[in-house]
Amino acid sequence: MVKPRLKRHGKKQRTYRIVAIDTQSRREGKCIEEVGFYNPRKEQTQLDLSTIAALLRQGAQSTATVRDILKRAKVPEQIGLNL
Repeated sequence: MVKPRLKRHGKKQRTYRIVAIDTQSRREGKCIEEVGFYNPRKEQTQLDLSTIAALLRQGAQSTATVRDILKRAKVPEQIGLNL
């Protein structure tokens, strides 16, 4: 099963990439696809809406943290899905 979840990134690992990754892979393992970026210090979020919508329509279950990030960015209303 594929899940959108956070992967640490950066020199001091203070930023995150939102990636589509197999549930049995480790967090820093090889990802299937990168679908966004999240910086909690500056509250910056960059998302690829079409890819995220395709993943969620295919049955991917996002983690709680990614779900909260998507809700703050109002993604469910834009793509017409319930999270």
